[in-house]
Amino acid sequence: MNTAFLLFLIIVLGTLVITYYAAKKTKTANEFYTAGGGLTGWQNGLAIAGDYMSAASFLGIAGMIALFGFDGFFYSIGFLVAYLVVLYLVAEPLRNLGKYTMADMIAARFDNKKIRGVAALNSIVISIFYMIAQLVGAGALISLLIPGLDYTASVLIVGVLMTVYVVFGGMTATSWVQIIKCVLLVAGTFIISLIVFAKFNFNIGHMFDEMRTATPLKEAFLNPGNKFANGLDTLSLNLALVLGTAGLPHILIRFFTVKDAPTARKSVVVATWIIGLFYVMTLFLGFGAAAFVGNDVIVQANAAGNMAAPLLARALGGEFLFAFVSAVAFATILAVVAGLVLAAASAFAHDFYGHIIRKGNVREKEQVRAARLASVGVAVISILLALFAQKLNVAFLVALAFAVAASANLPVLVFTVFWKRFNTTGAVTGMLIGLISALVLVAVSPNVWDPVAGKAIFVGTPLISLTNPGIISIPLGFLGAFIGTYFSSKRDDAKFDEILVKANTGIRELV
Repeated sequence: MNTAFLLFLIIVLGTLVITYYAAKKTKTANEFYTAGGGLTGWQNGLAIAGDYMSAASFLGIAGMIALFGFDGFFYSIGFLVAYLVVLYLVAEPLRNLGKYTMADMIAARFDNKKIRGVAALNSIVISIFYMIAQLVGAGALISLLIPGLDYTASVLIVGVLMTVYVVFGGMTATSWVQIIKCVLLVAGTFIISLIVFAKFNFNIGHMFDEMRTATPLKEAFLNPGNKFANGLDTLSLNLALVLGTAGLPHILIRFFTVKDAPTARKSVVVATWIIGLFYVMTLFLGFGAAAFVGNDVIVQANAAGNMAAPLLARALGGEFLFAFVSAVAFATILAVVAGLVLAAASAFAHDFYGHIIRKGNVREKEQVRAARLASVGVAVISILLALFAQKLNVAFLVALAFAVAASANLPVLVFTVFWKRFNTTGAVTGMLIGLISALVLVAVSPNVWDPVAGKAIFVGTPLISLTNPGIISIPLGFLGAFIGTYFSSKRDDAKFDEILVKANTGIRELV
């Protein structure tokens, strides 16, 4: 039994033990969805960071920087800056107005089944989109860990494990898996970064000078334009990254796991520092992989570059470091997919089943059972879709999920709290136009269609040149909400003042 596989088993057994003990504390809907709201700011901050630093961060960005240089670092910058939007616009209002899901926040102002249904649909679609990226990374990683195991079997292994965590342990198990994974990931990344920095004599200037000749791109490696030659495409990507986090369901539900808004705000501050440190270190991962692993070896292991970080660990520290980093990457994927499954299952069970189908008349046990069944359904759909996306870079796949989140969710979240004229029609229109436009633009983009066989999902000519739809779909989401509001005669401003006070103070009952 090789070291990598042994550490892989230790990670799996450890997380299953966490799930076993969490299952004993997960009986009610509140415990299943929010871990009873009992996490501290530090704990939730670590869990948010663990939830956010996904396979895209560790595997995809390292590979993107190694293969394309500066353009890969756009992802690191965008992912980090995004938390300023979360901190200043979303965290407190969401915690003060919501209960279990994003739809709860919107329903606090507009008690309408259509709004709740569309918000739940958005959450499920975005979660599945994001989950595909994690499963693609998992498939590539386990195939490297266990020679001879094919991609399909690898994806199935992760799919089964993530379903077990959520079905039995709910948010408690998911949170602690994310906390432990965060600590391991930052520690592993720091060790590799330190070794890489030592190879360059702890001199940043020397490192950059060396990288001018270390890759086939030569001087161009340190300049933009290697991956994103179109400036409009670059702007579109960054818009999606910066604005998308504030609309991601699996991040938003984390603010319900703490007792109040100040704790939620502290969670974001803690998470931002951890995430900032990590994304600075992705530069060392990418540069190190380019210099000490090499372009050809990275592409041979995985055409999209997803295995750059584990291969760098092997090149620098031998089989043990490779095994440790691979096991941490696996824990990373497990933690994130568990959070995604939980977000989608919560949206279905709490919003669709509990409020639309059962009209709010649902028992605790019944709602938890529905959430567990929904977890299985979401996992099956995600696994099937991931089997068709094997050749795509996971950082890119996540960027698409961010575009959908920024287009479909962010406009409604912002307008609900800050625009008095906003109404039910505008909310439904904004969410649907944002969601549909993003999905349609992705479907006709170069990511899905390419004249060269094997470079995309289908062979053919794309209808648009943008690889990320954010620059079109995000304004369309806001525009849809604006037009829907003004073309409707419905007035929904009666609760606006109350919502504004509650969103900013946390006061639940106003005299």
